[in-house]
Amino acid sequence: MKTTFTPNNIIDLAPNEIFVFGSNSAGQHAGGAAAFAMDRFGAKWGVGEGLCGNTYALPTMDDLTNPASMIPHIQKFIECAKQHPELIFYVTKVGCGIAGFTISEVAPLFKEALELKNVVLPKEFVETLCQH
Repeated sequence: MKTTFTPNNIIDLAPNEIFVFGSNSAGQHAGGAAAFAMDRFGAKWGVGEGLCGNTYALPTMDDLTNPASMIPHIQKFIECAKQHPELIFYVTKVGCGIAGFTISEVAPLFKEALELKNVVLPKEFVETLCQH
């Protein structure tokens, strides 16, 4: 089991650290972690998915009735993390804020990320994944 977890309040990042936040596909970062990512870590308005500055925008709001709609975006994120072992990705509780999904709905979608040394997950995600 992972013993390092995404901090609840990230206010600073090293140059090789990436803040992974829930986004909408249009990249309209108007609230929540998305607005914080834009204000603080270099996310750009209009960039709804992928690396930008010290951030990774992960679409979580394509279908607010179906958490499985995030699967292709999470797979794309995992591939990015594999291609960039020099970066450390701090995944926030994506999908569990404005998008309205629960930890138990979202955490299982990150199962493959448990194996990646450069992906740090929220403690609640790891605990949920270890129960399954």
